[in-house]
Parts: sequence; C-alpha cells; structure tokens
Amino acid sequence: MPQLPDDLDAVAVRTWCSLSLEALGRERAEIDAINVYPIADGDTGTNLYLTLESAAAAVEAVFAAHETGATAPATADAVRAMAHGALIGARGNSGTILAQLLRGMAGVLADGGDAAHLRLALTSAADAARQAVAHPVEGTVLTVAAEAAQAARGEDPDLGAVVTAAYEGARAALARTPEQLAVLGRAGVVDAGGRGLVAVLGALVETVTGQAPVRGPRTASGNAAKTPVTVDGGSVVGLPVGGTPVEGVTEGGLPASAPLEGPLDCPEDGSAGPAFEVIYLLEARDEQVARLRTRLDALGDSLVVVGGDGLWHVHVHVDDAGAAVEAGVEAGRPYRIRITHFATESGHDVRVQAEPAQRAVVVVVPGDGLAGLCTEAGATTVIARPGEPPASGELVDAIRRAHAREVVLLPNDAALRHTAAAAAEQARTEGVRVALVPTRAAVQGIAALAVHEPDRGFDEDVVAMTAAAGATRYAELAVAERQSWTMAGICQAGDILGLIDGDVAVIGSDVPHTARTVLDRMLAAGGELVTLVLGEDVPDALADALEEHVREGHLAVDTVVYRGGHQRAPLLIGVE
Repeated sequence: MPQLPDDLDAVAVRTWCSLSLEALGRERAEIDAINVYPIADGDTGTNLYLTLESAAAAVEAVFAAHETGATAPATADAVRAMAHGALIGARGNSGTILAQLLRGMAGVLADGGDAAHLRLALTSAADAARQAVAHPVEGTVLTVAAEAAQAARGEDPDLGAVVTAAYEGARAALARTPEQLAVLGRAGVVDAGGRGLVAVLGALVETVTGQAPVRGPRTASGNAAKTPVTVDGGSVVGLPVGGTPVEGVTEGGLPASAPLEGPLDCPEDGSAGPAFEVIYLLEARDEQVARLRTRLDALGDSLVVVGGDGLWHVHVHVDDAGAAVEAGVEAGRPYRIRITHFATESGHDVRVQAEPAQRAVVVVVPGDGLAGLCTEAGATTVIARPGEPPASGELVDAIRRAHAREVVLLPNDAALRHTAAAAAEQARTEGVRVALVPTRAAVQGIAALAVHEPDRGFDEDVVAMTAAAGATRYAELAVAERQSWTMAGICQAGDILGLIDGDVAVIGSDVPHTARTVLDRMLAAGGELVTLVLGEDVPDALADALEEHVREGHLAVDTVVYRGGHQRAPLLIGVE
C-alpha cells in the first residue's frame, strides 16, 4: 500500500491530477446530461475532463523533465504546472472556472502543502474564481467552491480532516443548488459544474486519505442524494436531487418533454441567449485585460477571464463573435481561438451541412509559419506552442473541423503519441476512419504531407506517408538551461545542443557551428533533401550559410527552407 502524504507534495499533486481525471472520466456523461446552466449544451462534463487532462499532462511533463528520477520535482513546480496546464487547456465556462480555481490553489500551495496552507488555498481558489466571473450567480460551482472553503476552516492540523471537510461541504452545497438557481430547480438537477468540482475534491480526499469518498451530493438530512446516471446507451435513470420527484420531470431529472438522449434547453430567462461561445488564450498586460473585460461584458454574457502574469484565458457568450475576437486583438495577442455556434453544437441547426470530404490530413505544427504552409497544402492544423502541447480534445476538434470520412493524423512529436491515439480512438467512435502516422518531428510531418494523395486508396496513402516520414531523419537545436549529463558529454547552461533523432549528439557554443556539425553528421549516412525550419528570431543569413555549406560539401543534395515562426527550437532539420 502506498504511503499516504503528510502534505501535498509534488507526488501527491500528480496523484490528485490522475485521480481527478479518472473521476471526471467516469462521471463525464452524467455531468453532461445534467448541464442546464448557463447554456444547456450538454458538454460541462466533457469540458471539465479536457481541462483536467491538460493540467495532468503538464504535471507529467514536469516529472518527465526531472533529470535523475531519484527525487520528485519541487511542489511549487508541480502545482504551477497543474495551474498552467489547466489555463491553456480550459474548455467552456466550467473548464475556465476550474482553471482559475486550480490557479488560486497553486498560488498558495507553492509555499506549502500542509493543512493550514490547504485551507488558505481553498479560500484563495474560491475568491479568485468569483472575481474572474463578470456576474457571479449563486447556485453554481462558485457557491460550491465557497462552501467547500468555508467548511474547511478551523484549526485542525490533520490534512485528511481538512480535505474531507471541504469535500463534505461541497457535497452539501451541491445538494442545495436547485434551491438557489431556478433553472436547476425546474429541471430537478444539481449544478453540473459544481458536481464536477465535487469529483475533483473527492479525488483529493482519496489522494490524502487513501480512501475513495462517498460519491454524489448530500441531501439536507445528510444522506447521499441520487443524481442521474447513464445507462443503456445514454438514457438516464434515478431520482432528482434530494430523492423527491419534481412535477413534470422524469426519473432521470429531465423535463418530461425532453428527449433523454439530448441536453436540456431551458435558459434562466427563457430567451435563446447568445449564439456563439468564444474562447481564446491572450497574451496581454493587466491594464489591457481590465479594458477587455469591460468591452466583452457589453457584448455578451457568461464572461470569465482567468489567468495572470501576461497569459489569460478568455471565455464569453456573444452574438457577434468577430467583435469578441477583435476586442482580444486590441488588448494583446489572442491565439487558440475557438468559436462554437450553440445551435450547431446542440443539434438544432437546420441549415444544410456540407457533405464531408472523403479524406483529410490533421497535422500538429510547432509554429505559425508551418501552420500556414500545411494549410496551403490542404491540411487542418493544430499549433503546439512552446510549453503548451495540445490535449486529445483539441485534436478531436481538429478532426471534426476537417469534416472528412477518412483522416490521417500527424502528431509530429513523440510525446504526443498517447494523446493522438486517444483522439483517434474518440474520432473513430464518431464514425471517422482515422489512421495515426507516428511522426516524431515537424520535418517528418512535412515529408509525409508532401507525398499525400487523396485520390488513391486510404491504406495505400497511409503507407506512403508513413514510409516518407520514416525515411526522414530529424534534428533540432536547443539551448541548454542548466548543466547536465548528455549522450554527447556534459553541457553547461547556455550551450547549444544538437539533438539528432531525439538524442543530444552535438554540444556547441553557437548556432551556426552546431548546425553545420549536425548537418554533416546526418548527411554522412547519405541523403537527397535537407529541410531547414527557422525559428522566429533566426536570421535568413543562417539559412543561406547552411544552404551553401550543404551545396559545397554534399553534392546532389537539395535544400529547402521554411519559416516556422514562434517555435520552441531555433532550428529544425530534416534529411531525406
């Protein structure tokens, strides 16, 4: 039996993320089914899961980057990674609020993970989330978070007692949400976002105590209440919260007239609400974000802006999606922009949908430059910015956007293999035939895309793309952050590292010399084509010099150069 933590150290944070993801995975469909506020679009459980998935992936990356493995990373590194991962991967209104809750906790837990710090962290999280919402509403996840923090207050030094009190307080608050928010009372369900938070706090209880807590909200009498559970392909059964049937409501907690397989459509004021959900990440200063909040608040509702330190996650419901994005452009640099039409997402859009294409390619790229190149080649792109790998949900979205019966997925990163496999599996359940070509670098993806022919058979096309990728050796230049032992010897902070096929092969003092050495080593085994992808700040003169170096030293080898834009590595190299 694993040793239980005395405080929330990095290992405990990792376990918490993992158990939270498992819990939300189990309850995702149930939470989706009771999603009626602020928009009854049936995706709260999914959005919470994808947000937590991004947080967990960021924590795993911290552990993977830890050199020796003999000791765990610092707690501060783990909790900050969790918060950052949730921020960049936040989905929907509920996911955005969860990201702010985790950010509020991380700010305190970075200084300590004992009972006293956890109490402060829960309060900080509840306050931060409430401040992030333009117009807080009681009976939502904000209320559940506040009651959890209130229940955890006291002087008990036992960490398990604190997390258990917070969990029980959250359960009790969740059971009361139908009394506080009329739309929930009419539907006979609890708040979906609040239920997701209860699942996350339950995972924290299991992390600290080693015992899985009682699932579900609590009734006023203290007994566990029944909420809808998914059975038999998506229908729902069970009594509404509190165990008391609501007039006109089925046993599953849905209006008697509502189809069991679809989300409720019962906005609080009876109106249809804004047409679009707009989400984007934003690089901007604090004063610019303050003005952005004011402008977006005038454009729509359900406004949530979370983040800080120059990076923000913006969520708003509007009728004019273009104006919401333009407001972000005026405030700073928006990216990862996602616009959802609620009617389309809910299945109520009566417009004729375009016939899906027969085949498409979805490719992950490390910068804007390659995104443009791949888009011109007909691919659907997902940008993986430095330190922000896409989650499986983002890849699934890209597969959907490709709108094709057959999709070839190019992850272009060995670390994305499992994420891409999960996305492919999800897309297959939606009727899309997906082939995952395990490309490990962007230059391999370029090579695969170059031989793609949508008119030939699917299997034949996948084989050709896989062969082209496999025949491409890849390398990249990186800057050493600290002294460490590598396959090429000991490097010092600031050294230029040349990685060939993922391993450090060259240690140099400057980019030009290291790049030439890497090229010579790669071409020693032969090659016909060199691909160079330059980072944002790399001058064109370097590409000219390297092209000349190849031409003089390696006859009959051609060189192509692309601008990668803002990418992690100053230079990517491919040799075919």
